[in-house]
Amino acid sequence: MSIEITRLFDFPYYQLETYNLKKALVTKYNNKWESTSSQEYVDKANQFSRGLLNLGIKPNDKIAIISSNNRTEWNICDIGILQTGAQNVPIYPTISKEDYEYVLNHSEAIYCFVSDIDVLEKINKIKGNTKLKGVYTFDEIAGEKSWKEILESGKNKSNQKEVEERKKAVKQDDLATLIYTSGTTGRPKGVMLSHRNIVSNVLASKERVPLDYGNSIGLSFLPICHIFERMIVYLYQYCGVSIHFAESIEKLSENAQEIKPHVMTAVPRLYEKIYDKIILKGEDLSGIKKILFFWAVNLGLKYKPNGENGWWYEKQLGLARKLIFSKWQAALGGELKLMVSGSAALQPRLTRIFAAANMPIMEGYGLTETSPVITVNDQRNKGFRVGTVGKVIKDVEVKIAESGEILVKGPNVMLGYFKDEAKSAEVLKNGYFYTGDKGEFDEEGFLKITGRTKEMFKTSGGKYVVPPLLEGELKQSLFIEQVMVVGEGEKMPAAIIQPNFDFIKDWIDKKGHEIGKTNEEIITSELVINRIQLEVDKCNTHFGKWERIKRFELTPDVWTIDGGHLTPTMKMKRAIIKDLYKDLYVKIYK
Repeated sequence: MSIEITRLFDFPYYQLETYNLKKALVTKYNNKWESTSSQEYVDKANQFSRGLLNLGIKPNDKIAIISSNNRTEWNICDIGILQTGAQNVPIYPTISKEDYEYVLNHSEAIYCFVSDIDVLEKINKIKGNTKLKGVYTFDEIAGEKSWKEILESGKNKSNQKEVEERKKAVKQDDLATLIYTSGTTGRPKGVMLSHRNIVSNVLASKERVPLDYGNSIGLSFLPICHIFERMIVYLYQYCGVSIHFAESIEKLSENAQEIKPHVMTAVPRLYEKIYDKIILKGEDLSGIKKILFFWAVNLGLKYKPNGENGWWYEKQLGLARKLIFSKWQAALGGELKLMVSGSAALQPRLTRIFAAANMPIMEGYGLTETSPVITVNDQRNKGFRVGTVGKVIKDVEVKIAESGEILVKGPNVMLGYFKDEAKSAEVLKNGYFYTGDKGEFDEEGFLKITGRTKEMFKTSGGKYVVPPLLEGELKQSLFIEQVMVVGEGEKMPAAIIQPNFDFIKDWIDKKGHEIGKTNEEIITSELVINRIQLEVDKCNTHFGKWERIKRFELTPDVWTIDGGHLTPTMKMKRAIIKDLYKDLYVKIYK
């Protein structure tokens, strides 16, 4: 009898009945990949549920999980928690201990599971200020409680009947999880997502996934505490994809070569880094190899789907794929059929070049509040258009308000913000969720994001400027790593730029310039400033006179999550960046 999926914990059971994978979840421990089968996954989740009942967990209790990397334990805990009627509160590992304290207190979490010593040390500093009754670790840490204690407690199956009763009592509209948005401003908000919210999103998204069900391998490395990767992991389970968890982003290429994935997800910043590394390697070539490399790159940058460029282009592309792009594929395992991008806008050049390289990136659009997918491209049936985020998925309705704002209705829209009726009422109106993003549909129903209402600003001359559009254009330059456009209420737009220091150092060597290699020396070099000015000038040609960047300043710092510049999903914290570089802002305008 086929299992009907209405709650998140139904996915492992469906996978067991439908595919019964030997390698459902795979994590690397001590340099060795260790597999958990579909049967073991279900068995351990039940064992964990029994252990939680022995701990006294009641329906609607909140249990936090903080993990520095994606791993099998996270998923067993997740299903084990949900089966008891309690809620999983995943927390970003990279936030400050003060934010840990806020989220733990706001969610009223009573237990917390952490991955390693680094996270544990941050928790230990603030746990006395929370309602936590206990902290358990995934890694074996001397003197600390291990999550295995809960598993051990659940070995006795005498209370499995109670687990089954708890499972039956969980309804699809019940709260499943609280996901705290990383927030570019202010305190994080607790997004309440029900089982129906996420399940409906998985089932609708499946229709856009061209995988060999039951035989595909997925590589998971985006933080699973973010709804994008978490939904994808449930989707993998539903499609019978063997999920391998990368050790870290730094080991992504190495892990990909080991496991040869067919599918993976990433945010645009990571695709940019992969592309930049490939281009840097191309710069190191010489002679005919270098000529062929950049011939292929330039060809790829002109790519259009569905053979729109004609037979001669397709013939050249076939040759480029054989000679050059096959090596790009090999760097990521050689078997990639699909990559997915979300969280922020993907530069069209990346969409084109990776599709040309036979590793198409299907860009989608969504928010934590929409579980998350609203639209996504699909390379089949002419469902893929460069520069768009695809068509709306099944059972979701999107309309564009007169202001241009994207409004969403559907089973994927959140229940609201936890303990915040006022903020919930601000965004949930007349049955629609107000996204804060602006967009437009083309004649074939593809959605294009045109800006964010809160990120738009007016200059003192009353002209509107949309920073993400300028920033996206500027970041296409290999000389620019990060950029924030400023100028609200000022006479002109300007930019604060973090140069791509690795690329510039390589450029200095190749050109034989007499420039120092420290970041401070680079940002004060007239040669570098003038070269970046050329990139800014090139960008400006795509925009109206009132939108153009008139001045810029360079920062010596690399913008990072730990440095406070970026959220865990690599979005800029605009207010913080502006405050960090207020001296540069003053220099530009005063």
